[in-house]
Amino acid sequence: MEEEIKEETMSEQEEEVKEEAKSEQEEQVKEEKPEPKKQDEEKPLDKMTAKELREVAIEIPGVEGVHAMKKEDLLAIIKEYRGIEDEEPGKKKMVRGKRPALSARELKEKVFRLKEEKEKARGANDRRQVDILRRRINRLKKQSRKAASA
Repeated sequence: MEEEIKEETMSEQEEEVKEEAKSEQEEQVKEEKPEPKKQDEEKPLDKMTAKELREVAIEIPGVEGVHAMKKEDLLAIIKEYRGIEDEEPGKKKMVRGKRPALSARELKEKVFRLKEEKEKARGANDRRQVDILRRRINRLKKQSRKAASA
């Protein structure tokens, strides 16, 4: 009988220990969760919506008419208040495909030269070069037609 009582008390003690361990784990999990940050801290100003920018601008002293301002105006005011300078963009990327416009006559002269090169490539049995030149000639002919109609 005494043995049964000892076994029951031991099982009760084990259950209490397990419950304490669970509660400690839950407390640690709660402590590990970061507190939510303010929206203006987690997003860069340029990525914020106009509504979010208005909320930030309302807190700036001396600013009136925030609700009537556009996003660009709000950004300018907030950046000025915080002392943030706009970064100027670096080198502009070259736009591909934009070539200086040639006249129809110049384009036809190019076509004539490329046709001569194409005949030389045919004589040398260079099929790859012939295909390349054929496509170039085709493009130049299209350009010359556009230039002539313009």
